[in-house]
Amino acid sequence: MRSVQDQLSLVAASAVAPRPVQVAISEAQGLLCAEEVVTVAPLPGFDQVAVDGYAVRAVDVALAGTPAPAEMSDLDAGDLEVIRPDDSDDLVVLLPVVGDVAAGSKTPTRLQPGQAVRVQTGAPMPTLADAVVPLRWTDGGDRRVMIGHGVESGDYVRRLGDDVQPGDIAVREGAVIGPAQVALLAAVGRSRVLVHPRPRIAIITVGDELVDIDRDPGPGQVYDVNSYALAAAARDAGAEVHRVGAAQRDRERLREVVEAQLIRSEIVVLCGSVGGEVSRDVVEALSDLGDLEIARIAMHPGSVQGFGLLGRDEIPTFWLPANPVSALVTFEVMVRPLIRIALGKRQPMRRTVTARTVGPIVSVEGRTGYLRGELMRDERSGEYLVQVIGESVTGTSHLLAELADANCLIVVDEDTEELETGDRVEVMFLAQRN
Repeated sequence: MRSVQDQLSLVAASAVAPRPVQVAISEAQGLLCAEEVVTVAPLPGFDQVAVDGYAVRAVDVALAGTPAPAEMSDLDAGDLEVIRPDDSDDLVVLLPVVGDVAAGSKTPTRLQPGQAVRVQTGAPMPTLADAVVPLRWTDGGDRRVMIGHGVESGDYVRRLGDDVQPGDIAVREGAVIGPAQVALLAAVGRSRVLVHPRPRIAIITVGDELVDIDRDPGPGQVYDVNSYALAAAARDAGAEVHRVGAAQRDRERLREVVEAQLIRSEIVVLCGSVGGEVSRDVVEALSDLGDLEIARIAMHPGSVQGFGLLGRDEIPTFWLPANPVSALVTFEVMVRPLIRIALGKRQPMRRTVTARTVGPIVSVEGRTGYLRGELMRDERSGEYLVQVIGESVTGTSHLLAELADANCLIVVDEDTEELETGDRVEVMFLAQRN
């Protein structure tokens, strides 16, 4: 019986990332950048207004909001009009409004000392103006504005190149492209970017008893659960998925279906009755495409599984158990890491933590157990706690409802048959519930 780590090493050695491709930035989210995106122009490309208000020279509004002298006649304001409102002890500066500049304005505007220009967020700064007084600090006047608070030079102004300068790296190679990276790419004028694309994965279920979920099963038939479940798991891992659906066990037909997917995929997943006479028939049917090895792996569930490199391009091909819980767990342990490696992820495995058990846990000795669990957090200590869901070694490991209730897999070492309450154990995160 091969260890889980040895099988994972065999699988990982087959990983080949698809060649980087240029995609529209709207399609790049979640992918790894495959180039250093270097800016060729400053951002912003001009001195830009940061808030709605009035563009001014900071020196002209320096007295605004300062305490008024005992006698206004003692105030030396030069040519500026400065008043003290009856309801305030602070000074207010009055400036004539000589223009209105909207965002997108193409006409240069210039103000003179002692003037103000009304401006919108994103508008180009008028010549000689070095600050913006926010609208909330004024009376909003159209011809003359009362300014009750001073500003410093540069306040509420986005200076040329404040964000990035020519030659700066906007998005680094290997960075995950998220909303902020998409925004920055758009801001520097990049409509397309080189990325590591999602690996294409084909999901094929095998069995004459399988019917699609839009049909009623006849005697001896069951719904094709696995093609939908595994397709969802592959999408969650980041792959581009083609759900082929159910294929009959007829040798020629099955070979044609698999061969067609090897041409269009980076990974192929078969799911059906792995092991026994059926698997021998399938292995023989695919033998001229490559060696699909059926092996016993020291894990539970999913101890019997297949893997090989098929087709001219030696495409990694998995054969997973028919039981939906076993299929999904085997996918998590074996297939998902290969998808993440192909995506260029530095850490292909699920996040794991150490948790303390809140009850006894029984596993299968000699096999690494991947048991459905509920992961919790102690509110006082912050410690992770975990409890097993169901009885994984007493014939209920097939129950999908229990897997749907789980938010983690409890990873029990192959040398451990039983954990007591309070023992520590490794736990693998699954998709989190709300």
